[in-house]
Order: sequence, then structure tokens, then C-alpha cells
Amino acid sequence: MSINQNSNNDFEYAFIGKSKEKKGNFKILLSLYKDNKLNMLLTFIFFIIKHSPVIIIPYITSAVINIVAEPSKHSLHELIPYGMILAFFLIENIPFHVLSTSFMSKAIRYVEAGLRSTIVRKLQVLSITYHKELKSGKLQSKVLRDVEAVEFLSRQTILSIIPLFMTTVAILGITLYKSIIVTIFFMLMLPISFILVRFFKKNIGSKNTSFRHEIEEMSANVSEMIEMIPVTRAHGLEDIEVERIDSQLDKVKESGYKLDIITAIFGSSNWVVFQAFQVICLFFTSILAYNKKIAIGDVVMYQQYFAMMLNMITNVLNIYPQMVKGFESVNSISEIVSADDIEDNKGKVKLKKINGKFNFKNISFSYPSEDKVVLYDFNLEVKQGECIAFVGESGAGKTTILNLVIGFLKPTVGKIFVDGIDLTNLHLKSYRQNIAVVSQNTILFSGSIRDNITYGLSKVDDEKLKQVIKMSNLEEFITELPNGLDTRIGEHGSKLSGGQRQRIAIARALIRDPKIIVLDEATSALDSISEKQIQKAMESLIKGRTTFIVAHRLSTIRNADRIIVIKDGSCSELGTYEELMDKKGEFYRLKSLQA
Repeated sequence: MSINQNSNNDFEYAFIGKSKEKKGNFKILLSLYKDNKLNMLLTFIFFIIKHSPVIIIPYITSAVINIVAEPSKHSLHELIPYGMILAFFLIENIPFHVLSTSFMSKAIRYVEAGLRSTIVRKLQVLSITYHKELKSGKLQSKVLRDVEAVEFLSRQTILSIIPLFMTTVAILGITLYKSIIVTIFFMLMLPISFILVRFFKKNIGSKNTSFRHEIEEMSANVSEMIEMIPVTRAHGLEDIEVERIDSQLDKVKESGYKLDIITAIFGSSNWVVFQAFQVICLFFTSILAYNKKIAIGDVVMYQQYFAMMLNMITNVLNIYPQMVKGFESVNSISEIVSADDIEDNKGKVKLKKINGKFNFKNISFSYPSEDKVVLYDFNLEVKQGECIAFVGESGAGKTTILNLVIGFLKPTVGKIFVDGIDLTNLHLKSYRQNIAVVSQNTILFSGSIRDNITYGLSKVDDEKLKQVIKMSNLEEFITELPNGLDTRIGEHGSKLSGGQRQRIAIARALIRDPKIIVLDEATSALDSISEKQIQKAMESLIKGRTTFIVAHRLSTIRNADRIIVIKDGSCSELGTYEELMDKKGEFYRLKSLQA
């Protein structure tokens, strides 16, 4: 059974259901296996068959002892059928154990892969604002650690809890058939186990929650530390960084220690109570046998059954803290899967053709977690094919405007129209397929140069690729590489210079032949020679296309159709390069500072 879009929707439905209200964690776990009912049914059937010797052996042992204990009433020939039955049930264990494991593994591995796929798909539709507020290390912990904990929970539910239930029912059935008194004694043990679980449940649950939060925080901090290593080493801050991580590791250690102690108290309490019960059972059944209430062989049978039940309950209670951890992980995963801060494109308009006309009407924007208004009462009409440049001091709101254009952010007040259609009514995925973005922070992945340039494109004409490479000033650089275009660039392009990474990002934009261009400090990492060459490529790139540019180097936007000066979140000046220079206002002041 493969993981597809429909199955991922089913996994998401398992967490949020029809009413969008959170379900209990156990109900969620059951819902995850909805599509694997047949596999689970076969697992249980084969498990019962392979598990049957556990029930049969004590019963036959009792019968054999009773035969041997009274030779005057029995013949040795009566042992033969019992021997054959034992042989059969022992031999069948191997094939049926393999079959049970096979179908169980199919179901569990399907859910494991489905959960990870569902989280990944959910991350792709969650808003950019949501991603900015959640550290990547925490997300990695949910995809890896939490899914593993759910897999453990599923496996132990099948291997421990269900066998305990089946075995208990079978043992009580046989015991009830043989002796009502012993059955009553056996049933007294079950409430004790539930009382123990209930007594420790809240404490273990809270300790697991605390431990999970500390682990996620540690994962996030370690991820940040790895990203910061070049900066840390460059400034000689290794000791400070180690101290920061050690501080978090101490929290993990303390939280883990508290969890281990409560788990140890829980485990030892179980062992003492159940061992005492087993001794009582031995004396109780021995007294019954002494008074001829039960046969001598039955003492052995009851002792084995009681020991079996105790061992299974003890096993379940011993792994109970890990199962609580699994349920906590179900809750952790649901935080992502049930999050409603998403880009919902259902029923939205898909533009067959985008011309690139924009109209910003009374746009204001502020982040939900901040009181400060980043953009205030911004109005602008952009014609098809027009090049608009935004300049201003850091924090003025320039990049916010670009994020609004891309659809990463939604205006707090006002509307943005694209070709006369409200951007909030557009199918953002199809809209963005007509946009090329080159940001200040170049984002590359650890593939080849070819892979990074053609990212997301199934087929690229070699001639077009060569032309883009030439336009992006990459020709000489690629020629010098040992494997040319197929040279691998390391994680995040770590083997390349800043300028080389930026040029690859520009090539990635060029090859898409987009209708709308968004350039956020696109030439910031280039030297002056490369910048002039890229500027020529940019001229051909933006020709006939609607372009939005944020530029720090004001000389790079001389040919923009209009330049807008953003100050304190609003438009303070608007005009061509020459008009603004002649005006000798804010733009002139900014340009003078760069002279």
C-alpha cells in the first residue's frame, strides 16, 4: 500500500475529525489504522494461533501431572495424545509468528511513513508566519523522534496489551471452568494493577511532557549551533556557545532524571506487589489441593497461569512510561497536523494567463505578535511589465511589500489586486508558478549546480540552460569545475562563494521565464565586476515583465521605471531616478550617504 495524497488526508482527518475538535490520543491512534483493517485483522488471527501454546502448555502440564500422580487410575498411553498436541502447537508457532509479524509490520510501517509524509505535506501548506515562529529543530524532532515514539506505542499495543487481554480472557475462562474460587482470586489482581497505573499516571504524563519539550528545545538549539559554527569560530565564541548548549543539556538531564526516578518507583512497586501476589497464589492453591478441592496438577497450572498473567501485566506496566511517551508524541504531532494557520487554495481562482498588473489599495500590515505597524496606508498601481524599485532604511517595510506580493503575508487592512482579482481569492500555488524570486539570503540545497538551477523543472532544453548560464555570468566559473554543471556544491552551497551562490539563484530565476520578478537585494553578494555583468542579465530578465526590486545599492536601480522611497512604513517619495535626484529629498539623502 503506497502513501498518496488521499491517505495523507486520512491521516490528517484522524487528528482533527469532522468537527475540527481534538480527539483523545487513543482514538487518534486507532484512526491511524483505519486503512489497515485487513492487515490488523490478519495480525490478530495469526497472533492468537501462534500465541496459543502459552495457554495450552500449562493445561497439558497439569493433565500430565494428574495422570502421573494417580498411576492406579491412568495408563502411560494416555500421555501420547498430549505429546502430539504439544508437538503440533510448538511447531505451528514459527510460521504463524512470521505471518503475524509480517502483517503487523505492513500496518505499522505504513502508518509510520504516512505520519511523516503527512507532517511534511502539512509543513508545505502552513503559512510562512507559522514557520517563522517555530524552530526547524523542533520540527525535525516531531518528524523523527515523535513518529518513532508512535511506532513504538503501536507495536507495544499489539505485542503487549492485546496479548494481555486475550491471555487474561482465556485463562479466566479455563479457570472458571475448573474452579470458581481460584477465578475470584485471579480477578482480585486486575484492580490492583489499574490502581497502580492510575496512581502514577498523572505524574508520569507530566514528566514525559516536560522531557519532550526539553528535547525539542535541545534539538532546536543544536540545529542553530551547527548553522552558527562559522560565525562562532570567526569571533572566538566557542566557549559561550558550548555553555549555552550545556545549559540546555542540563535541563534535559534534570528532566530525564526526574522521569527515570518516577519510572523506577513505578516499576519496583509493580514487582513487589505482584511477587507478593504470586507467593499468595502458591499457598492458596496448595491449601486447596491439600483439602482435595483441586487436583495436584492444577496447582502447577494455576501457578503457571498466574505467573504468566503477572509477567504480562508487569511487562505492560514496565513499558507504560514509554507508552505514555508515545501518547505524548501523538499530541506533539497533532500540534502540527491540526494547525489551521494554512494557505487554503480550495475553490480559489487559477489564472490561465498572468499579465502582471498590480493594484495596492490602502494596504496596512502588522505582525500578530507585534503592536508596531510595519506598513501603513500604502497605495500603488503597477502596470504590466513595469519595473518598481523600493528603497529606504532597514526596517522601513520594503521586504514586507515583497512578501505581500508573493502572498507569504496577507494585508491586515486593504487589498492587493493582480490583474483585477483580489490576491486572497487567487490559487497561490498556481500564481507563484509565474513568479521568480531571488532573495538576499540565497537558498541552495546539497545537489549539483544543474539540480539547483533547474529545481522543480522536469525538462530543460540544453541550449536554454547554456544561455541562462551565460546571462548569469556563470560560464567561466562552471568551466573551471572538475565536473562542470554536475559538480556538487555541498550543504547550502557551502563550497561556493557568496557571489557564486547568488548567481546560481539568479540563473534559477532566469530559466523559469516568469511573468513576475521579485528581487530582494539580489546583487548584494556580488563584487563590482560581477554586479555590472549581472545588471546586463537583469535588463534582459525584467524586459516585458512586471518586476519588484528592493535594493540597497541605489546605483543598481537607475533604470527602474519608478522608484518608491519607503519611510516608517509608508511611501514618502515616488518617481524616476532622475526625478528623485533633482528633488533632493529623502532619496537624494540616501544616495549621498553611499557616495
